[in-house]
Amino acid sequence: MAKHGKNYNKKMEMLDRRQRYEIDDAVKLLKQVSYTKFDSSVDFAINLGVNPRHADQMVRGTVSLPHGTGKEVKVLVFAKGEKAIEAKEAGADFVGAEDLVEKIKEENWVDFDKAVATPDMMRVVGKIGRILGTRGLMPNPKVGTVTFDVGQTVKDLKKGKIDFRVEKAGIIHVAVGKISFDEKQLRENILAVVDILKKMRPATAKGVYFKSMTISPTMGPGIKLDIPKVLLALLD
Repeated sequence: MAKHGKNYNKKMEMLDRRQRYEIDDAVKLLKQVSYTKFDSSVDFAINLGVNPRHADQMVRGTVSLPHGTGKEVKVLVFAKGEKAIEAKEAGADFVGAEDLVEKIKEENWVDFDKAVATPDMMRVVGKIGRILGTRGLMPNPKVGTVTFDVGQTVKDLKKGKIDFRVEKAGIIHVAVGKISFDEKQLRENILAVVDILKKMRPATAKGVYFKSMTISPTMGPGIKLDIPKVLLALLD
C-alpha cells in the first residue's frame, strides 16, 4: 500500500472512507482536501463494467466540457490551401503541411496539446506516426481529429472538447477542470462526462456498468461519489 505524507493524511481525516458522497457535497469537499499552492487540476476516474479486450466493449469518444478544462490548449493543424486558412481563422496555434511534418521529424518537436489533420494529409502525417502516437497526439477519425471541418474542430478543442478511452482495467481518467472553478462549473463538467458515458454503454456490457466514480485534486485524497444520486442529477 502506498504511503502518503502528512498533508495528505490530514486531509484524508476530513473524509468518511465508507461514505459515497452526493455530487454537490463532493465538489465542496474537493476544494477543502486540495493542499497545493497552485491551481491544481480536478481528476475524474470512472470504473466501468466493461472488458476492453473485447472490441465491442471498447468505450472511446469525446466530450465537450461546458466550462472547459481550465487549461490553454495548443492546437496544431495539418492542412493546405483553404483549409489551412480556415484553421488559422479558427484560432489554431500552428498550421502547416509537409513543413510541420519535417519539423516534428527532425527536431522531435511536440510543443502542442492536440493535432488535427484533413483526411488528404494523413498520408504525410503517417510518416511521424511513431512520434505522435507515443504521445497520444496522432490525429484519429474516431475522436474527430481527422476531418475537413477543421474550423469547428479547432474551436471545439480550444473550448474544452476532450477525448477519452477506457484503460485495460476498465477505468477512464479525465480532467474536468481546476480547483479554482466554482462548484457549479465542476458539477456541470462532471455530469457532462457521466452523460456521454451513459449513452455510450456497449450493448454487450452485462451487469453493473458504473462500478465506481471518484473525483480528486492533483494532490489530495479521492472522494467517492454516490452513483445512483449522480445519475439522478442528470435529470435535474
